Amino acid sequence: MVRRWLAMADYLDDYISNLRSGMERGRVAARPSIDRTIMQLDALLQRPAEEWPLYAPAGARLDAWPEETRRDFRAAIRDAVTRRIRPAYARLRDFLRDELYTMARPAASAGLGSLPGGSECYLAKIHDFTSLDLEPSEIHQTGLRELARIEAEMTALGQSTLGTTSLREMQARLRSDPAMHFRWPAEIVQTAERATARATEVSEDWFGITPHAKLVIRPIPAYEAPESIVAYYRQPAADGSRPGVYFVNTYRPEIRPRYQLEVLTFHESFPGHHLQTAIAQELTGIPEFRKHIGATAFVEGWALYAEHLADEMGAYSGDLDRLGMLSYDAWRASRLVVDTGIHAFGWTRQEAIAFLRDHTLLAEENIENEVDRYITSPGQALTYKLGEMEILRLREEARRRLGDRFRIADFHDHILENGALNLPALREAIEWWLTDAEARDRP
Repeated sequence: MVRRWLAMADYLDDYISNLRSGMERGRVAARPSIDRTIMQLDALLQRPAEEWPLYAPAGARLDAWPEETRRDFRAAIRDAVTRRIRPAYARLRDFLRDELYTMARPAASAGLGSLPGGSECYLAKIHDFTSLDLEPSEIHQTGLRELARIEAEMTALGQSTLGTTSLREMQARLRSDPAMHFRWPAEIVQTAERATARATEVSEDWFGITPHAKLVIRPIPAYEAPESIVAYYRQPAADGSRPGVYFVNTYRPEIRPRYQLEVLTFHESFPGHHLQTAIAQELTGIPEFRKHIGATAFVEGWALYAEHLADEMGAYSGDLDRLGMLSYDAWRASRLVVDTGIHAFGWTRQEAIAFLRDHTLLAEENIENEVDRYITSPGQALTYKLGEMEILRLREEARRRLGDRFRIADFHDHILENGALNLPALREAIEWWLTDAEARDRP
């Protein structure tokens, strides 16, 4: 373990070297991305090395080890962190601050299109993440159409839940009313646990295959919570020694919207990431790599599909939480518009922020984080909505062709039985199933 950690210092130095090569060719990151990285590195370097996560094994009891082995192990960790790794992180911070930042692109030119060969690179990133050959203009228009459809549903539900059909009034109320946010950390964990339990209780009507791996819900560790996202999922250990874990951010609960936690929970836990990932790990008869890695558009498309599936399953606790579901759908549709806007159509960072503010119910604290994510990972944000739309298209195709023989549990099992396929391969797999089912039904 210590040997691998020592290699981290070499990796960081190689990373600096690669960034210098990029500077020489005029390919540099945008300032907002560099700003955030410098802030994170500053915060890390201000903490004593003994508080770094890498240092934690040195504090383990290790009672079964001989005293000399424990002493040598702890000394090796202390030496690796303090003499090699910490200085390497300091070198990276200094390079970003003193060299790269001076050549960084301004926020007004944050997209790939402002770089040499950027347009071609963006097309490649679209294919890489979605497994589809789509033009940015096509994706952009798809996002606008989806957004118009979702906003109509949001305004209708807004009348019954908030007494208004005005998206602006809904935004103001949901973003500013303290009653729409949590009061203490335990509420967040408890709400997530109850939502997961409701979905799990009715799962047998919706899935023939369910995973053996357990799911637990925990707060994001305090050391990372202030800079972390709202929630994330960590898959089970392949050998079954660790359950799947859904981490929720309980830091500053007063900024965490109540109305969005259930939809987020269904996305990350059950029937979203945990169901799909754990089933994939437990499959038999497929190559080992397919159990653990796969197409992003499938993984995130399934998780977005699961948000609406949970509504069909009756798992949402009320209409305000269903409004949160629609708000998340609007957010994913907006990603199609904003990601292509930034990287293909020359949108500035501020234009992207304004679009999300105008067309979603995202809390203000999340909007800038989201835009900076799209800037630094071109194309990744497209996978959610495009993947979901493909699964829905396949579901309607199966319903049309099977008629009365269509069962939703069968459809879900065939979607999930091969691991996280890319979208063209998923289409082919579902076509094989449907063709076989039709052939068996012929006289």
